[in-house]
Amino acid sequence: MPASPRQVLPEGWLRSVAMTLGFGLVVAGGLADQGTLFPFLVIGVAALGLGTLFLLFPHGMHFAFGTSAGLAVYACLFAVMGRAAFPEAPAPARAVAFLLPVATFLLAVWWRRRSLRLVAEAAHPFDLGHLPRMARWLLPVWAVGAFSLALPVNRLPVFEQGVGLVGAMLVIAIIVAASVRGVVLLLTDMALITEELAARAARMLVPVVAFLAMYAMLVILFACFYRIAQGLSMVPLFHGPSGPVPLPFPDALYFSLVTQATVGYGDVTPHDDGIRLLASLQVVAGQVLLLFGFAEIMRTRRVLAAEAPPRRSSE
Repeated sequence: MPASPRQVLPEGWLRSVAMTLGFGLVVAGGLADQGTLFPFLVIGVAALGLGTLFLLFPHGMHFAFGTSAGLAVYACLFAVMGRAAFPEAPAPARAVAFLLPVATFLLAVWWRRRSLRLVAEAAHPFDLGHLPRMARWLLPVWAVGAFSLALPVNRLPVFEQGVGLVGAMLVIAIIVAASVRGVVLLLTDMALITEELAARAARMLVPVVAFLAMYAMLVILFACFYRIAQGLSMVPLFHGPSGPVPLPFPDALYFSLVTQATVGYGDVTPHDDGIRLLASLQVVAGQVLLLFGFAEIMRTRRVLAAEAPPRRSSE
C-alpha cells in the first residue's frame, strides 16, 4: 500500500513564524504601559492570526508577516487613540474594542478564502497602481480616528467612554470587513516589498560591512587620541554636567562616537582649544568617510543591477 505523501512545509515558514511572533513580542513589550492585559492581547492576537492564516494560506507566509506588521501598526495607533480620546475607558471595553477589527478581519478572510488565495500566496508584488484604491478603506478608518480625537469624548464618564471606544472600533471593523481584499493586497505587498528590499541589502553586504569597519576604526582611533591627550595634560580637558571629568577610555569612546555621528549630546564637552580642533577634524573625517561609503554602495548597486538577469513581467 503506497505511503501517503507528506505535506511539505513552505519555504521560509520558520523564518516567517519567528519574525511574526518576535515582532509581536517586541511590540507587546513596548505597549506594556497600557495595562497588564493589553500586551498579552497583542501576543495572543499575533499567534491566533498566524495560525489562522497558515491554515488558510500555507504558501502565503509572507502575507502572515505582513499581517503582523499591520497588527503592530494597528496596536500602536489603538494605544495612542485610546489614551488620547478614551483615557478612562475600562479594561474590558479596551480588550473588546481591540479584538473587534482583528476578529472581523480574520472572519472575513476565512469567508472569502478562495477568492483571496491568489492574492495571499503571491510570489511578487502586485501592480502598484492599485495602491490609490487603498483610500477607499483607509480614509474612512482615519476619519473615525480623527472624529474620535476631535470630539470631546475624553470628558465623558468612564462607562460612556468605554461604549464610545467599542462603537468606534466596531465601525472600523465593518469598514475592514467590507474592504478585506484591499486590506489583504496592502499587507501582502508590504511583506513582498520588504523581502525584496532585504534581498537587495544582502547583495550590498560587502560594501556596507567595509564601511562599518572603517567607521568603527575611525571612532576607536580618535578615542585613543582623546585619551592620550587627556593622559598627557595636567588639567581636565573635558567637562560634564557636574564639572571636569577624568575621561576614562569608555567615556572617550562614547565621546568619539557622538562626535563622529554629529549628535553632540552635550553631556561630555571639550574645554580645550586643541581638543576642539581634534574633534572638528574627526567630524570632517567622518563626513568624508560617509560620502565615500555612500558612493561605493551606489557603485556596487549599479554593478549588481547590470549583472542581474532581466526580470520577467508577472502574468
